[in-house]
Amino acid sequence: MSTTICQVMGFVVSSLGFAGCIAATGMDMWSTQDLYDNPVTAVFQYQGLWRSCVRQSSGFTECRPYFTILGLPAMFQAVRALMIVGIVLGAIGLLVSIFALKCIRIGNMEDSAKANMTLTSGIMFIVAGLCAIAGVSVFANMLVTNFWMSTASMYQGSMQTIQTRYTFGSALFVGWVAGGLALVGGVMMCIACRGLVPEETHYNAVSYNASGRNISYKTAPHKAGTGYESEAKSKKISAYDDTARSDDGKRSYPSKYDYV
Repeated sequence: MSTTICQVMGFVVSSLGFAGCIAATGMDMWSTQDLYDNPVTAVFQYQGLWRSCVRQSSGFTECRPYFTILGLPAMFQAVRALMIVGIVLGAIGLLVSIFALKCIRIGNMEDSAKANMTLTSGIMFIVAGLCAIAGVSVFANMLVTNFWMSTASMYQGSMQTIQTRYTFGSALFVGWVAGGLALVGGVMMCIACRGLVPEETHYNAVSYNASGRNISYKTAPHKAGTGYESEAKSKKISAYDDTARSDDGKRSYPSKYDYV
């Protein structure tokens, strides 16, 4: 029962993490404009992995997708790749884990096959969670680096220049939580795999040799007989011979007319 609960809980937690990875990848608020010491608040800018948006104070929002791939930074493209790999692995792991559930019986599938499928899906969820956490962390590192570089350039010289700085968006926190859930769910499914493996029975092996060449026969020990035993045996044999023989010296056998 505990194995089934652990497997189902791992499946639910991993599914939530997979859904969170998809939501974080599609969100536009990966980086938001820092409004600290910024007198211009009529325009609010935020960026995602696929497009950048501008929201005005009137409530009108305009988004423009990135029309170039080669013009984007290499780390930015690496974040995209990590999130896509995490989503693909999570989708495959989710499909495998559905058929690996102990409460679902498909044909004559054995428990050992379900254990292997559970372990495979758990490993996929762990890798997907690590990819999501790594992608979000790389993007956060880029934001921190650009933020402090922009801050340093603003205060250089005698005059303060106003530059647009970006800080953490809500998508980063969603990605961190989703990656952690996928990682925890994958670990739970790997733990549940041990309970699904059938226990092996061990038998003591017994060697049996049926070869006739190794069979040895022992002769019974010779018993020294007494003279009385030999005389009694000889008397019984002689009495039988006397009754079994006829007058002419030939052995006579009983016939059916002797019993009439």
